[in-house]
Amino acid sequence: MENDNELIASALDGSLQAWETLVRRYEGRIYNFCLRLTGNRDDALDLMQDVFLGVYRNLSRFRGESQFISWLFRIAHNKAVDLARRRRANPVKDQGLPDDPADWPDDHGVSIGPQALAQADESNASVHRLLQALSAEQRLILELKVFQSMTFDEIAMMQDISANTAKTRFYSALKKLRALMEGHHELSPDP
Repeated sequence: MENDNELIASALDGSLQAWETLVRRYEGRIYNFCLRLTGNRDDALDLMQDVFLGVYRNLSRFRGESQFISWLFRIAHNKAVDLARRRRANPVKDQGLPDDPADWPDDHGVSIGPQALAQADESNASVHRLLQALSAEQRLILELKVFQSMTFDEIAMMQDISANTAKTRFYSALKKLRALMEGHHELSPDP
């Protein structure tokens, strides 16, 4: 299996197969990242497409100073911020909860079975509602640390902040999420 740098070099030399391998390798993680940032399946798909289109057009600018996946996440983050800014400038009716997740891929691009989805659907919707109650900055820091397993140093580099600021934002987001969860639990009917 070729590493990312070999695939990038081949893609830059015109190999469509190398480019497709890079996309397949990371499309599930980027999609899920976009989904957790936008809260909407259609927006996540559009954002993911924008990310890979931008990467394709600018692949020659990747200098290899960080991991390729970090570069992808940075581009996805920047495009999500741009989307949020456009939405604030041109507000539209609230998008609500995402569509039925039956065909959402997991982080490895593999579809999840219907029985597992049925069991997890209520829990996922609850977690999704709680995450959407956080600010975009808080969702992003949780996404990078929890779902993408990035270190505080990687997050700091990606966001042009200090590692201490990344830690502070992360723990602040956890504190707010915990308060939201406690409030949600108090409102939930007893089983």
